[in-house]
Amino acid sequence: MSTLTDMTDGTTDPESRNIHTLTPRSLRGLAHPLRIQLLTSLRKEGPATASQLADRLGESSGATSYHLRQLAAHGFVEDAPERGKGRERWWRSTHQGTRLDESLMADPDPALRGAIAVYLHEVATVHASEVSTWIGTQHDWSKEWTESSDLSDYTLRLTPALTAELGGKINELIESYRPLAVDQDTPGSARVRLHTHVFPTHSTE
Repeated sequence: MSTLTDMTDGTTDPESRNIHTLTPRSLRGLAHPLRIQLLTSLRKEGPATASQLADRLGESSGATSYHLRQLAAHGFVEDAPERGKGRERWWRSTHQGTRLDESLMADPDPALRGAIAVYLHEVATVHASEVSTWIGTQHDWSKEWTESSDLSDYTLRLTPALTAELGGKINELIESYRPLAVDQDTPGSARVRLHTHVFPTHSTE
C-alpha cells in the first residue's frame, strides 16, 4: 500500500513539488495524533505560532510547543523568521506533502508497525473531518460547486494485481489534471480535495 498526503494546489511546478518520503526514523517522529494535526494545519493554513495552533486545535500552547519542537527535530517543520515579531516564534512546514510507501509496510518491526497504524488512522481521521466539514458547509457554496462535488462508493471483486492497477489508474487520472490547475486569482476557483480509498473487505457477498 502506498499513501500520499499532498497539500499542493496543483499550480506548483511538478518538478518542484516537495514531497517527503517517510523513513523509519521520521515516521516514528511523526506518529502522534497531535503532531499530525499540527503538520496538517501548517500545510493547509500556512505558518503559525504555537499559540495560534493551540487555539485552532483546542490544545494548550505548552503541548503544541513541545510537539512542534519534536516535529522540527525530525525535519517536518522549521522556523519562519520572516513572520516573527520580537520573541514570537512562527513555524512552517518544510514539505508540501508526505508519502508512505510499500517498503515500510513490509517491515517486521512491531514498533514501526505501530507507528504506521497511528499515522494511517490519523490520515483517515483527517479525511473524515474534511468530508464532514464539506457536508456541514455545502449550503455556503454556489450551486455549481454543490453539483460538481461527489461522495460515492463502489464494490468490485478483483485480484490484488487488478486492485493495484485500478488504484494506479485513479492516481494517474488525478495527476493528469495537475497541469490544468488554475491560478488562485482565477474567479470562481477553489482548492479541491480528493481522497482515494482502495481496500479489500472480508464480505463474501
